Amino acid sequence: MGNLNRRTLLKTAAATGLAFAAPAYIRAASASATTITVASLLGDDKPETRVWVKISELVEAQLPGQFRFNIVKNGALGGEKEVAEGARLGSVHASLSTVSSLSGWVPDLQILDLPFLFRDAAHVRKTVDGDVGADLRQKLAAQNFVVGDFINYGARHLLTKEPVTRPDQLKGKKIRVIQSPLHTRLWSAFDTTPVGIPITETYNALSTGVADAMDLTKSAYAGFKLYEVVPYMTETGHIWASGVIYYAAGFWGQLNDEQKAVFQDASRQGAAYFNQLIVEDEAKSVEQSLKNGGKVLKPEAFDEWQKGAQGVWQDFSAVVGGVERIRAVQSA
Repeated sequence: MGNLNRRTLLKTAAATGLAFAAPAYIRAASASATTITVASLLGDDKPETRVWVKISELVEAQLPGQFRFNIVKNGALGGEKEVAEGARLGSVHASLSTVSSLSGWVPDLQILDLPFLFRDAAHVRKTVDGDVGADLRQKLAAQNFVVGDFINYGARHLLTKEPVTRPDQLKGKKIRVIQSPLHTRLWSAFDTTPVGIPITETYNALSTGVADAMDLTKSAYAGFKLYEVVPYMTETGHIWASGVIYYAAGFWGQLNDEQKAVFQDASRQGAAYFNQLIVEDEAKSVEQSLKNGGKVLKPEAFDEWQKGAQGVWQDFSAVVGGVERIRAVQSA
Protein backbone atom coordinates (compact mmCIF):
# COMPACT_ATOMS: atom_id res chain seq x y z
CA MET A 1 0.00 0.00 0.00
CA GLY A 2 1.40 3.41 -0.96
CA ASN A 3 2.14 6.13 1.58
CA LEU A 4 -0.69 8.29 0.25
CA ASN A 5 -3.23 5.50 0.60
CA ARG A 6 -1.89 4.61 4.06
CA ARG A 7 -2.24 8.22 5.23
CA THR A 8 -5.75 8.37 3.79
CA LEU A 9 -6.68 5.17 5.59
CA LEU A 10 -5.28 6.45 8.90
CA LYS A 11 -7.15 9.76 8.56
CA THR A 12 -10.36 7.91 7.75
CA ALA A 13 -9.91 5.58 10.72
CA ALA A 14 -9.21 8.51 13.04
CA ALA A 15 -12.22 10.43 11.79
CA THR A 16 -14.40 7.34 12.14
CA GLY A 17 -13.13 6.80 15.67
CA LEU A 18 -13.98 10.37 16.60
CA ALA A 19 -17.40 10.03 15.01
CA PHE A 20 -18.14 6.99 17.16
CA ALA A 21 -16.56 8.54 20.25
CA ALA A 22 -18.33 11.90 20.00
CA PRO A 23 -21.86 10.67 20.81
CA ALA A 24 -20.54 8.83 23.86
CA TYR A 25 -18.82 11.99 25.03
CA ILE A 26 -21.95 14.06 24.43
CA ARG A 27 -24.07 11.53 26.29
CA ALA A 28 -21.64 11.63 29.20
CA ALA A 29 -21.55 15.43 29.25
CA SER A 30 -25.31 15.79 29.08
CA ALA A 31 -26.10 12.96 31.47
CA SER A 32 -25.86 15.32 34.43
CA ALA A 33 -28.18 17.91 32.82
CA THR A 34 -31.89 17.76 33.56
CA THR A 35 -33.95 17.71 30.34
CA ILE A 36 -36.99 19.99 30.31
CA THR A 37 -39.67 19.09 27.78
CA VAL A 38 -41.30 22.34 26.67
CA ALA A 39 -44.38 22.44 24.43
CA SER A 40 -44.83 25.25 21.89
CA LEU A 41 -47.85 25.57 19.60
CA LEU A 42 -45.97 27.41 16.87
CA GLY A 43 -42.68 27.42 14.96
CA ASP A 44 -39.21 28.87 15.40
CA ASP A 45 -40.08 32.38 14.25
CA LYS A 46 -43.08 32.96 16.55
CA PRO A 47 -43.02 34.47 20.08
CA GLU A 48 -44.40 31.24 21.55
CA THR A 49 -41.13 29.48 20.70
CA ARG A 50 -38.69 32.39 20.88
CA VAL A 51 -39.63 33.08 24.51
CA TRP A 52 -38.41 29.60 25.49
CA VAL A 53 -35.14 30.09 23.65
CA LYS A 54 -34.72 33.30 25.66
CA ILE A 55 -35.58 31.62 28.97
CA SER A 56 -33.20 28.73 28.22
CA GLU A 57 -30.36 31.20 27.56
CA LEU A 58 -31.06 33.09 30.79
CA VAL A 59 -31.15 29.84 32.80
CA GLU A 60 -27.96 28.57 31.16
CA ALA A 61 -26.16 31.83 31.99
CA GLN A 62 -26.94 31.40 35.69
CA LEU A 63 -26.93 27.60 35.96
CA PRO A 64 -24.49 26.41 33.27
CA GLY A 65 -24.85 22.78 32.24
CA GLN A 66 -27.63 21.98 34.69
CA PHE A 67 -30.60 22.00 32.28
CA ARG A 68 -31.29 21.14 28.66
CA PHE A 69 -34.43 22.59 27.09
CA ASN A 70 -36.13 20.25 24.63
CA ILE A 71 -38.56 22.63 22.88
CA VAL A 72 -41.17 20.62 20.96
CA LYS A 73 -42.70 22.97 18.38
CA ASN A 74 -45.67 23.33 16.03
CA GLY A 75 -48.25 21.79 18.35
CA ALA A 76 -46.63 18.36 18.14
CA LEU A 77 -47.65 17.65 21.75
CA GLY A 78 -51.23 18.82 21.19
CA GLY A 79 -53.28 21.94 21.84
CA GLU A 80 -53.25 23.92 25.06
CA LYS A 81 -55.55 21.62 26.99
CA GLU A 82 -53.71 18.47 25.94
CA VAL A 83 -50.41 20.06 26.92
CA ALA A 84 -51.81 21.19 30.28
CA GLU A 85 -53.03 17.64 30.95
CA GLY A 86 -49.56 16.42 30.01
CA ALA A 87 -48.04 18.82 32.53
CA ARG A 88 -50.30 17.49 35.26
CA LEU A 89 -49.27 13.94 34.34
CA GLY A 90 -45.58 14.82 34.14
CA SER A 91 -44.94 14.21 30.42
CA VAL A 92 -44.60 17.97 29.78
CA HIS A 93 -42.51 20.14 32.10
CA ALA A 94 -43.31 23.64 30.88
CA SER A 95 -45.35 25.60 28.37
CA LEU A 96 -47.39 28.72 27.72
CA SER A 97 -51.16 28.82 27.88
CA THR A 98 -53.98 31.27 27.54
CA VAL A 99 -55.84 31.58 30.83
CA SER A 100 -58.97 30.50 28.92
CA SER A 101 -57.60 27.00 28.45
CA LEU A 102 -56.69 26.67 32.12
CA SER A 103 -60.04 27.94 33.41
CA GLY A 104 -61.41 24.39 33.61
CA TRP A 105 -59.03 23.85 36.52
CA VAL A 106 -59.17 27.42 37.90
CA PRO A 107 -62.53 29.03 37.01
CA ASP A 108 -61.47 32.30 38.70
CA LEU A 109 -59.09 32.90 35.75
CA GLN A 110 -62.10 33.91 33.70
CA ILE A 111 -62.02 37.38 35.23
CA LEU A 112 -59.14 38.05 32.81
CA ASP A 113 -61.35 36.88 29.93
CA LEU A 114 -64.39 39.06 30.61
CA PRO A 115 -65.27 40.83 27.34
CA PHE A 116 -64.73 44.57 27.08
CA LEU A 117 -63.35 44.75 30.64
CA PHE A 118 -59.81 45.94 29.90
CA ARG A 119 -58.84 49.18 28.19
CA ASP A 120 -55.38 48.17 27.02
CA ALA A 121 -52.33 46.01 27.75
CA ALA A 122 -51.20 48.27 30.61
CA HIS A 123 -54.57 47.81 32.32
CA VAL A 124 -54.17 44.03 32.08
CA ARG A 125 -50.62 44.19 33.46
CA LYS A 126 -51.67 46.26 36.47
CA THR A 127 -54.33 43.66 37.26
CA VAL A 128 -52.08 40.59 37.07
CA ASP A 129 -49.35 42.34 39.07
CA GLY A 130 -51.79 43.11 41.89
CA ASP A 131 -53.93 41.16 44.34
CA VAL A 132 -55.96 39.50 41.58
CA GLY A 133 -52.82 38.08 39.98
CA ALA A 134 -51.44 36.87 43.33
CA ASP A 135 -54.69 35.06 44.07
CA LEU A 136 -54.72 33.41 40.65
CA ARG A 137 -51.11 32.24 41.04
CA GLN A 138 -52.00 30.46 44.27
CA LYS A 139 -55.03 28.78 42.74
CA LEU A 140 -53.04 27.63 39.70
CA ALA A 141 -50.31 26.22 41.95
CA ALA A 142 -52.99 24.22 43.79
CA GLN A 143 -53.81 22.61 40.43
CA ASN A 144 -50.15 21.77 39.71
CA PHE A 145 -49.39 24.76 37.45
CA VAL A 146 -46.55 26.90 38.83
CA VAL A 147 -46.70 30.36 37.25
CA GLY A 148 -43.42 31.87 36.09
CA ASP A 149 -45.25 35.03 35.04
CA PHE A 150 -48.29 36.31 33.19
CA ILE A 151 -48.05 37.17 29.49
CA ASN A 152 -50.24 39.05 27.03
CA TYR A 153 -51.09 37.56 23.63
CA GLY A 154 -52.87 40.74 22.51
CA ALA A 155 -56.54 41.40 21.88
CA ARG A 156 -58.83 38.81 20.32
CA HIS A 157 -60.66 39.75 17.12
CA LEU A 158 -63.44 38.15 15.09
CA LEU A 159 -62.42 36.07 12.05
CA THR A 160 -65.00 35.13 9.42
CA LYS A 161 -65.40 33.69 5.93
CA GLU A 162 -67.67 36.57 4.89
CA PRO A 163 -67.60 40.24 5.95
CA VAL A 164 -69.13 40.78 9.41
CA THR A 165 -69.15 44.19 11.05
CA ARG A 166 -72.39 44.05 13.09
CA PRO A 167 -73.31 41.38 15.65
CA ASP A 168 -76.63 40.56 13.94
CA GLN A 169 -74.67 39.30 10.91
CA LEU A 170 -73.39 36.40 13.02
CA LYS A 171 -76.82 34.88 13.60
CA GLY A 172 -76.91 31.17 12.75
CA LYS A 173 -73.14 30.89 12.23
CA LYS A 174 -71.09 28.06 13.72
CA ILE A 175 -68.19 29.62 15.58
CA ARG A 176 -65.10 27.85 16.83
CA VAL A 177 -64.46 28.72 20.46
CA ILE A 178 -61.86 27.94 23.08
CA GLN A 179 -63.14 25.05 25.16
CA SER A 180 -64.26 27.40 27.92
CA PRO A 181 -67.74 28.10 29.38
CA LEU A 182 -67.17 31.85 29.20
CA HIS A 183 -66.33 31.84 25.50
CA THR A 184 -69.29 29.59 24.81
CA ARG A 185 -71.59 31.97 26.71
CA LEU A 186 -70.17 35.02 24.94
CA TRP A 187 -70.80 33.80 21.41
CA SER A 188 -74.16 32.26 22.28
CA ALA A 189 -75.27 35.81 23.12
CA PHE A 190 -74.90 36.66 19.43
CA ASP A 191 -77.11 33.76 18.30
CA THR A 192 -74.24 31.65 17.03
CA THR A 193 -73.60 27.96 17.62
CA PRO A 194 -70.31 27.68 19.54
CA VAL A 195 -68.16 24.63 18.74
CA GLY A 196 -65.23 23.80 21.04
CA ILE A 197 -62.24 22.88 18.89
CA PRO A 198 -58.50 22.75 19.83
CA ILE A 199 -56.51 25.42 18.02
CA THR A 200 -54.40 22.77 16.24
CA GLU A 201 -57.56 21.41 14.57
CA THR A 202 -59.16 24.75 13.74
CA TYR A 203 -57.80 25.21 10.20
CA ASN A 204 -59.32 21.91 9.05
CA ALA A 205 -62.59 22.63 10.87
CA LEU A 206 -62.95 25.95 9.07
CA SER A 207 -61.94 24.58 5.67
CA THR A 208 -64.43 21.68 5.88
CA GLY A 209 -67.40 23.68 7.18
CA VAL A 210 -67.40 22.37 10.75
CA ALA A 211 -67.10 26.05 11.73
CA ASP A 212 -67.79 29.33 9.89
CA ALA A 213 -65.96 31.77 12.13
CA MET A 214 -63.75 32.10 15.20
CA ASP A 215 -61.92 34.68 17.28
CA LEU A 216 -58.17 34.90 17.78
CA THR A 217 -55.25 37.27 18.27
CA LYS A 218 -53.56 38.85 15.27
CA SER A 219 -50.27 37.06 15.90
CA ALA A 220 -51.79 33.59 15.97
CA TYR A 221 -54.04 34.43 13.00
CA ALA A 222 -51.02 34.55 10.73
CA GLY A 223 -49.11 31.90 12.68
CA PHE A 224 -51.73 29.28 11.80
CA LYS A 225 -52.31 30.74 8.28
CA LEU A 226 -56.00 31.14 9.07
CA TYR A 227 -56.31 33.99 6.58
CA GLU A 228 -56.59 31.19 4.00
CA VAL A 229 -59.89 29.96 5.44
CA VAL A 230 -61.30 32.99 7.33
CA PRO A 231 -59.97 35.96 5.36
CA TYR A 232 -61.97 38.67 7.14
CA MET A 233 -60.71 40.06 10.44
CA THR A 234 -63.04 42.44 12.27
CA GLU A 235 -61.10 44.38 14.92
CA THR A 236 -63.52 43.89 17.79
CA GLY A 237 -60.77 43.61 20.43
CA HIS A 238 -63.40 42.09 22.71
CA ILE A 239 -61.06 40.12 24.97
CA TRP A 240 -57.43 40.72 25.93
CA ALA A 241 -55.90 37.27 25.74
CA SER A 242 -53.92 36.89 28.95
CA GLY A 243 -51.75 33.85 29.45
CA VAL A 244 -49.10 32.33 31.67
CA ILE A 245 -45.63 30.90 31.45
CA TYR A 246 -46.02 27.83 33.61
CA TYR A 247 -44.08 24.85 34.93
CA ALA A 248 -45.43 21.45 35.96
CA ALA A 249 -45.51 21.17 39.75
CA GLY A 250 -43.74 17.78 39.57
CA PHE A 251 -40.78 19.34 37.76
CA TRP A 252 -40.80 22.45 39.95
CA GLY A 253 -40.73 20.40 43.14
CA GLN A 254 -37.42 18.85 42.11
CA LEU A 255 -35.67 22.24 41.93
CA ASN A 256 -33.68 23.65 44.82
CA ASP A 257 -34.23 27.20 46.05
CA GLU A 258 -31.45 28.68 43.93
CA GLN A 259 -32.79 27.02 40.78
CA LYS A 260 -36.34 28.18 41.51
CA ALA A 261 -35.14 31.76 41.92
CA VAL A 262 -33.28 31.58 38.58
CA PHE A 263 -36.32 30.14 36.76
CA GLN A 264 -38.61 32.79 38.26
CA ASP A 265 -36.30 35.60 37.20
CA ALA A 266 -35.83 34.10 33.74
CA SER A 267 -39.61 33.78 33.39
CA ARG A 268 -40.17 37.42 34.36
CA GLN A 269 -37.63 38.54 31.80
CA GLY A 270 -39.06 36.10 29.31
CA ALA A 271 -42.58 37.47 29.82
CA ALA A 272 -41.43 41.03 29.12
CA TYR A 273 -39.62 39.79 26.03
CA PHE A 274 -42.69 37.83 24.89
CA ASN A 275 -45.00 40.84 25.28
CA GLN A 276 -42.60 42.94 23.21
CA LEU A 277 -42.40 40.25 20.54
CA ILE A 278 -46.20 40.00 20.36
CA VAL A 279 -46.56 43.72 19.64
CA GLU A 280 -43.95 43.46 16.87
CA ASP A 281 -45.38 40.21 15.54
CA GLU A 282 -48.93 41.61 15.33
CA ALA A 283 -47.81 44.23 12.81
CA LYS A 284 -45.95 41.61 10.75
CA SER A 285 -48.88 39.21 10.97
CA VAL A 286 -51.39 41.75 9.68
CA GLU A 287 -49.03 42.59 6.82
CA GLN A 288 -48.63 38.90 6.01
CA SER A 289 -52.39 38.36 6.13
CA LEU A 290 -53.10 41.30 3.80
CA LYS A 291 -50.52 40.04 1.32
CA ASN A 292 -52.26 36.67 1.26
CA GLY A 293 -55.80 37.88 0.65
CA GLY A 294 -56.82 38.78 4.19
CA LYS A 295 -58.94 41.88 4.84
CA VAL A 296 -59.18 43.98 8.00
CA LEU A 297 -62.57 45.48 8.89
CA LYS A 298 -63.73 47.95 11.54
CA PRO A 299 -66.77 46.95 13.64
CA GLU A 300 -69.98 48.93 13.37
CA ALA A 301 -72.59 49.49 16.10
CA PHE A 302 -69.98 48.96 18.81
CA ASP A 303 -72.51 49.51 21.58
CA GLU A 304 -74.41 46.45 20.30
CA TRP A 305 -71.27 44.33 20.60
CA GLN A 306 -70.79 45.53 24.17
CA LYS A 307 -74.44 45.05 25.06
CA GLY A 308 -74.39 41.44 23.87
CA ALA A 309 -71.33 40.78 26.01
CA GLN A 310 -72.66 42.32 29.23
CA GLY A 311 -74.63 39.19 30.10
CA VAL A 312 -71.31 37.38 30.48
CA TRP A 313 -70.36 39.68 33.36
CA GLN A 314 -73.60 38.87 35.14
CA ASP A 315 -73.41 35.13 34.53
CA PHE A 316 -69.80 34.81 35.68
CA SER A 317 -69.68 37.34 38.52
CA ALA A 318 -70.12 34.65 41.17
CA VAL A 319 -67.40 32.51 39.55
CA VAL A 320 -64.76 35.26 39.40
CA GLY A 321 -65.25 36.81 42.83
CA GLY A 322 -68.36 38.95 42.56
CA VAL A 323 -69.52 42.13 40.85
CA GLU A 324 -67.48 44.32 43.18
CA ARG A 325 -64.28 42.59 42.13
CA ILE A 326 -65.15 43.05 38.47
CA ARG A 327 -65.85 46.76 39.03
CA ALA A 328 -62.59 47.15 40.94
CA VAL A 329 -60.66 45.65 38.04
CA GLN A 330 -62.58 47.80 35.56
CA SER A 331 -61.71 51.02 37.38
CA ALA A 332 -58.08 50.13 38.14
